[in-house]
Amino acid sequence: MLNKYPAWKNILVVLVVMLGFLYSVPNLFPDDPALQISHEANPVNEADLAVITTALEAAQIDFFGETLQDESALVRLTSLDDQLRAKSAIEEALSDQHIVALNLAPTTPEWMRSIGAGKMNLGLDLQGGVHFLMEVDLEAALERRMEDNLSNIRSILRSARIRSSGLTLVSNSHIEIQFADEDTRSSARSELRDGFPELLFQTRSDNGQAILDLRLTEDTQLQIQRDTLQANRTTLLSRVDSLGVAEPTVQQQGSDRIVVELPGMQDPAQAIRILQRIATLEFHLEAQVGASPLSYETFEYEGRMINVDNDVILHGDRVSDVVATLDENGLPQVSISLDAQGGQQINRVTRNNVGRQMDILLIETKSRTVLALDENGERVDEVEFYEEARLISHATIQTALPRQFRITGLSQREANGLGELIRSGSLAAPMTIVEQSVIGPSMGRENLEQGFTAVTIASILIVIFMLFYYRLFGIAANAALIMNILLIIAVMSTLIPATLTLPGIFGIVLTVGMAVDANVLIFTRIREELKGGMSPQQAIDAGYNRAFTTILDANLTTFLVAVVLFTIGTGPVKGFSVTLMIGIITSMFTSIVGTRALVNAFYGGRTVQSLSIGGKQTSQLKTSEAS
Repeated sequence: MLNKYPAWKNILVVLVVMLGFLYSVPNLFPDDPALQISHEANPVNEADLAVITTALEAAQIDFFGETLQDESALVRLTSLDDQLRAKSAIEEALSDQHIVALNLAPTTPEWMRSIGAGKMNLGLDLQGGVHFLMEVDLEAALERRMEDNLSNIRSILRSARIRSSGLTLVSNSHIEIQFADEDTRSSARSELRDGFPELLFQTRSDNGQAILDLRLTEDTQLQIQRDTLQANRTTLLSRVDSLGVAEPTVQQQGSDRIVVELPGMQDPAQAIRILQRIATLEFHLEAQVGASPLSYETFEYEGRMINVDNDVILHGDRVSDVVATLDENGLPQVSISLDAQGGQQINRVTRNNVGRQMDILLIETKSRTVLALDENGERVDEVEFYEEARLISHATIQTALPRQFRITGLSQREANGLGELIRSGSLAAPMTIVEQSVIGPSMGRENLEQGFTAVTIASILIVIFMLFYYRLFGIAANAALIMNILLIIAVMSTLIPATLTLPGIFGIVLTVGMAVDANVLIFTRIREELKGGMSPQQAIDAGYNRAFTTILDANLTTFLVAVVLFTIGTGPVKGFSVTLMIGIITSMFTSIVGTRALVNAFYGGRTVQSLSIGGKQTSQLKTSEAS
C-alpha cells in the first residue's frame, strides 16, 4: 500500500527519536563550579581532604559534595566567585606539590551517566579557558641523540680496546673520530657499523690522521624530529590529565609546534607550572671507586650519597613502555620496554658491567619569576629557567639486560611513582611557550549564549516559513527539524564525544537550513506531480522517491567537502567540519525518513482527495480532484 511504512520502520523512527531526546537531555543540567585537587607524586588522601575542608570552613566559603576520586579530590562550590576564593584558601593550606585546578563538575543524574548519557564537551571559546602555543626544540632532540650515540661509541671502542686520538661531536648530526692509522680506523668501523644503522659512515684523512665521520642521514633526522614531536605531545597529554580538565586539546601545529587548549581552566600560572616542567630521563652507571671527581656527580638517594658517572648510557626517549606490576613473589616491580636501538645500547653496556649499579636520573627544567631590568632600566618580572636533577632509581645489574627488563626492590608506592615518572615525566626535547591567552568564563558564556541564540532564531524563522508556506507538510518538516537538532546534540554528547566550538555552532545552523532544503525539494516535487494530474497518494510517493537522488547528490558532495576540511584543517575548521558531517547524516534521516513517517501518519492508508501542502495550488488541486 502506498505511503504506509511497515511496523518495524515506524518503531525504528520512534526509537531513534526517544534515544535522541534521552541522550540530549543531560545538556540541560548546569555544571557546578568545582576545584580538582591532585598531587604531583602521591594520591590525595583523607588527611588532605580534611585540610581542604578545614581551610574552606575557615575562609567561610560554602561548599558541598567533597569526594576522593581517581587519586584526586573534588570539591563543589556554589558560584564562580567562591571558586576563586576557595582556590586561594586551599593553596595556602596545602603544600607546593599539590595542584589546585579550576574545574566544572557535572550534575547529570547518576542513572543517565550509567547508560552513557552525558553533556557535550564545550570548546575554549564557549566556556573559557587557557590557550598555549608551545615550540619544541627539535635541534636539541638531534643533539641529544648524537650525544647518546657518542657515549655508546666511546663505550664500544673502550670494550673492543680500540684507541682513538679524538672523539668529537662536531654538530647535532655529525660525530668525528680520529685514529692514528687507517688499520685502526677500519677495525673501529667494522665494530661500530652494525650497532648504528641510522648513521652514515664516511672516511677521510686530515693532517696525517685517519678520520671516521658519522652523520645522521636527512631521512633519519626528519624521523627523529617527527618522533620527538609525537613523544612530547603524548607527554603533554599525560600532564594535562593531572589538571583535571575536561576534553583538553593537545595537537600538532606545523612542523615544530604544539597547541594546548584547556577549556574551563582560568589559571594559566598553574598550567604553565605543569606543562612547562621540562623533564628528561638519563640512565647512568655508578662511578667506580677511585674515579676522578670530574667524571661523576654526587646525588642523595634514600639517605645515602651516590656517585653517578657522567656518561649517559641511555636517554629516556628510548623508553617505549613502562608498567608497574608484581613479580612472581607478589612484590612490586617496574617493567621497562625499550625501542630497538635502546635495547641494543642497554644490552651492550650491562653485559660488560654485571654487578655494578645502574642509576636513573630525572632532570627537570623548571621556571621561576625573578626581577630584572628592561631596556629602559625599569624593574620587570622575567621567567628564569633552571635545572634540577634527582636520582630516582639505584639498582644492581644482575645480568645483561635485554630490550625488556625489570627494576625490583621497590615499595608499591615507589614502583607506581617510578612508572609514572618514566612514562609521563620525560619530554623528548625541551619546549618553550611562545604564545598564551586566557578566555574568561564570562566571555565564553557570552559566545555560547549568542551561538544558541543564533540557532534558536534561525530555527524559529524556518518554522514560521514552513508553517506558512507548506501548512500540514510544514508541520512535518518542523517536527523533523527539531528531531534533527536533538540528534546532532545526542550524537555529539555520546556516540561521537566531539568538542563543540563556536564554528561548530555555525555548522549546526548550516545543517538546519540544509535539512529544510531537502524538504523543500520533496514538497516542491509533490506539487509538480499534483499539477501533472497524479492522485495525492501517488504524488506523495513520487515526490519522495524522485527527489531522493537530488538530495543524496547535494548532501554527498557537501559531506565530502567536510571530510576534506576535517582531514587538512585544525582547530576551528575541524570543529565546523565535525558538526557539519554529523548534521548531514542526521538531516538525511530526519528530512527523508522522519517526515515521510509523519506524512504517512497523516495521509497513509486511506483515500485522500486533497493535500494541505500550502500555496495557491491547494484550492486548484481540490477543483482538479472534483472534476
